[in-house]
Amino acid sequence: MSTTNTDVDRSAPSPRATKIAGLYRSYWLVLLLAVVGLSLVRIFTGADDISAANTLRAAILSACPILLAGMGGLWSERAGVVNIGLEGQMLLGTWGAAYFTYHYGPWVGLLGAAGMGAVGGLLHAIATITFGVDHIVSGVAINIIGLGATVFLAEAFFSDLQYGGPRQLTGLDGLPFVTIPGVSDGLVNLNDRGWFVISDLAGFLAALTTRISVLTLIIVLIVIATSWLLWHTPFGLRLRSCGESPAAAESLGVNVYRYKYVAVLVSGALAGLGGAFLALVAASGFTTNQTGGRGYIGLAAMIFGNWNPFGTLGASLLFGYTDALRLRTPSAVHALLLLVAIGLLAYAAWRFYQGARTAGIVLGLLGIGFLLWFLLTDTVPREFTGMTPYVVTLLVLALASQRLRMPAADGQVYRKGSAG
Repeated sequence: MSTTNTDVDRSAPSPRATKIAGLYRSYWLVLLLAVVGLSLVRIFTGADDISAANTLRAAILSACPILLAGMGGLWSERAGVVNIGLEGQMLLGTWGAAYFTYHYGPWVGLLGAAGMGAVGGLLHAIATITFGVDHIVSGVAINIIGLGATVFLAEAFFSDLQYGGPRQLTGLDGLPFVTIPGVSDGLVNLNDRGWFVISDLAGFLAALTTRISVLTLIIVLIVIATSWLLWHTPFGLRLRSCGESPAAAESLGVNVYRYKYVAVLVSGALAGLGGAFLALVAASGFTTNQTGGRGYIGLAAMIFGNWNPFGTLGASLLFGYTDALRLRTPSAVHALLLLVAIGLLAYAAWRFYQGARTAGIVLGLLGIGFLLWFLLTDTVPREFTGMTPYVVTLLVLALASQRLRMPAADGQVYRKGSAG
């Protein structure tokens, strides 16, 4: 009898597996509702740009450097080190990509960008892990050093080059793009028909099959590899234990310093690759201060994604979409107000249903405010349009703050031997 019960228990899914399955079902449901809402707004407002293939392709281009910065932050913070210095490490990556691409080609440029970002990560690791400097102070210092170093290095190495100058280096060789012939054209034609939901999905698929950079495909592999390494291998378990309880990890024989160093170096390298994307894919050259705050937005994407690779991916796409939309027609940005209003009202209803009445009321009032803004205006002020990605970042973090859980020891200074 006991053997039979044991067999039944083993065949039943574990609570963790059940939770993960439910989480993925929730992601797909939210994605489906988002597509339906986007399609309804497009039809109601006539702003076809909000789901056009070109807009969604621009959103992917905008999301990729944010995603790489977010993945860098995830590696670091899962090991317990807050990396505010992602912005500076991305800046170092832009210079590294430009210098090595000019002299050795774009593939070596990627390695150079990752290496320069890793140098920034190494400085942050030495300060925070070895010397116990406050993580925020060290990160801010890395950002200042990154900006100053790239300005100095650009003036020192690019001023005398063809197409170069003290603050730029243009005309760099780019990475190859991939287009699926036949499929891409058919999806673009379907997107142009304006059909409910179907055309919107076709626009997204067309963006994924038309002139996709090889680096974008590498980024997808990085997200998948990060998820597998950190959550499905002994290495990842040890690394995450350093961010949850480093003293307990050390008592079990884990070299906490080593894992923290590895995580922060990988974090800097990924941020450096984000800088390479800006210099080699999003543009065809380097300029000083090229990141434009994307390192900070990447950190916000990681937080909104709840320190999870696929959550960070979704948040990065959201921020990339708002960044791309502001570069389209004014009607598209105005239609975004209605989309935000629908999203806030739907979320307010869900929170109210869960019993969080105060949060539901606040969200509902915000949704009504955006709805009135849409109904009472015809355009969005030009000054606000440029702020769209940053306003959306603050709004999303404010709404998601109650459900987030950071690693327990994230940001804490750890001293070797404290387990005893």
